[in-house]
Amino acid sequence: MRVTTPEISSRFDELLDRRGTDSIKWSLHDADVLPMWVADMDFRSAPPVVAALRARAEHGIYGYPAEPESLRGLIVERLQRRFGWTIELDWIVWLPNVYAGFHLAAHAVTRPGDGALIHTPMYFPILGVPDAVGLRSQTAPLAYTADGQYELDLDRTEAVLDGRSRLFILCNPHNPVGRVYRRGELEELAELSARHALVVCSDEIHADFVYSGHLHVPIASVAPEIAARTITLMSPAKSFNLAGIPFAYAVIPDATLRDRYEKAKAGLVPHPGVFGFTAAVAAYQDGTAWLDELVAYLEGNRDTATTFLRERIPQVRMTPLEGTYLAWLNCRGLGSGAPPYATLLEDGRVATVDGDRFGEGGNGFVRVNLACPRQRLLDGLERICASLERRRAAR
Repeated sequence: MRVTTPEISSRFDELLDRRGTDSIKWSLHDADVLPMWVADMDFRSAPPVVAALRARAEHGIYGYPAEPESLRGLIVERLQRRFGWTIELDWIVWLPNVYAGFHLAAHAVTRPGDGALIHTPMYFPILGVPDAVGLRSQTAPLAYTADGQYELDLDRTEAVLDGRSRLFILCNPHNPVGRVYRRGELEELAELSARHALVVCSDEIHADFVYSGHLHVPIASVAPEIAARTITLMSPAKSFNLAGIPFAYAVIPDATLRDRYEKAKAGLVPHPGVFGFTAAVAAYQDGTAWLDELVAYLEGNRDTATTFLRERIPQVRMTPLEGTYLAWLNCRGLGSGAPPYATLLEDGRVATVDGDRFGEGGNGFVRVNLACPRQRLLDGLERICASLERRRAAR
């Protein structure tokens, strides 16, 4: 259902009250805590999406949905336009969310005891996949460079692989370190995957959040050989702030791999519901201008946070943020024995995510969500600064 609305200028500076809306982000902590943890933006979704959902809700009947006729074509056109990736209609597999998507990949291509390659630090739900499916976790740390950036370490990556390695779960743009991998890096990962007969499950849910000077390249677009062994996971959930409305999809070019994936879904993983389909069509059909405005605003937030930390809290080092809206802060220079996330929560009343949750290399870091109105971002940064100053004064 397409809904035409008058052009509305997005207002990302609007301070919305989300308490009392059953928001996990805003209900987990006490009322005086500023939540900057879970990857959930404090912005209204795109006006065309809101209008389409409102119109569909007002219809009053929410029966089993058929797939919208236009949706596959919208996705095909969008991936070509934004990422230069040519796919076919039947490569798309519907999912309720990306979380189910990477677990399904493990069920589809592995057996208990097989190995799953994961780079660390890594989005912690991905770290949980091997245990959930009975696999061996084969973790390889990214290299942390002298300038505070992360690079692939192919030697250490290859060293953890063995004859029963079956799956490589990639995250690009990377959560939590904010890297956007270059084509050359992806080509090296593709070669490694082919050499070890790994199926690649690539979580690309943050593909739309890439900043000036960087370009998102789906790994499956690098070459036909890697496309044939890749499951790419995407969703409008992050791009349009729709995490509470289940909808995602996998792009699987190889027919045999796609069939195995579909069979792993059978009886366990449902299609999206009527509101997921409605929101996706509206977002991909009419939401591009809003999304571009959002990404520009978030780049401004990134620059604001980078400058603030450099000038006010030089002991905290922010990893250069190429993509996502999640800042990865190195707090190891603070000289405190307490975990930094605990200090920030207790003294600063700011909720972040403990770096330890992201596996090897995360100790002493916190992840901070920058996707909020700039006034709220500055409030959070001031709280962080004041908390650390009080800690220093108390020592």
